Amino acid sequence: MPEGDVVARTAHRLHAALAGRALVLSDLRWPSLATVDLSARTVREVVPRGKHLLIRVTGSTPRTLHSHLRMEGSWHVHRTGGPWTSARGADGVRAILANDEWTAVGHRLGMLDLVPTAEEDTLVGHLGPDVLGPDWDAAVVLATLDGQPDRRIGDALLDQRVLAGVGTLYMAESLFLHGTSPWTPVADVRRRDRLLERIGALMRSNVDRAVQSTTGDTRRGATSWVHGRARQPCRRCGTPIRVEPIGSAPRERVAFFCPHCQPPAAGSPP
Repeated sequence: MPEGDVVARTAHRLHAALAGRALVLSDLRWPSLATVDLSARTVREVVPRGKHLLIRVTGSTPRTLHSHLRMEGSWHVHRTGGPWTSARGADGVRAILANDEWTAVGHRLGMLDLVPTAEEDTLVGHLGPDVLGPDWDAAVVLATLDGQPDRRIGDALLDQRVLAGVGTLYMAESLFLHGTSPWTPVADVRRRDRLLERIGALMRSNVDRAVQSTTGDTRRGATSWVHGRARQPCRRCGTPIRVEPIGSAPRERVAFFCPHCQPPAAGSPP
């Protein structure tokens, strides 16, 4: 699932193509929105909120087209009237927004909603501070974590209600660099403020980079410390990297970790 940096980069690209221009075409291929036409409305801005995208348009009642990429979703921008350079199939198109110059195509989107802009909180109001957003407030996140002392830190970092934008990549990579097992209780995590700073630094370093890398190396196979590297040797100590489920259904995810560099905590997988 795309994480906050990918969503922020997508939002910036869509904003550059759509903001300040009137829509000449609106095609929302979503059952609840099939009859909606946003043509003639002007896109005011496109902003990210954690893993969510908000396309705000003008009108007598300003509205927001909200999308979530889930696992397979993506947005692509093409010259209006020109060929779509993406090889993705037309059967996966969920939304088309076009102005005289640019056309934005939403492909295999996981969510698509349209609400009055004043009611955006009904869709994203549950989210914690956005790691990459103007609302970021580490003190708020630390206070939330302090209120969940027995929760596993890996599970807490993946909870969008605690902080928005972090997925399995940045959870695993930040905890490896912090030397902390994902199964460590929040109360036992040293310097939680430093952990949050590290997450922010990793995500910010990738906002403008096409290839995500937490190692600083963008070569194939060299972009991460532990994430996606199950059974491969740790880049620091050579111990095989492990991957195990973390969290509870329906939010159970996976955590990659080095059992040597990230000393096991009580309750860690055997």
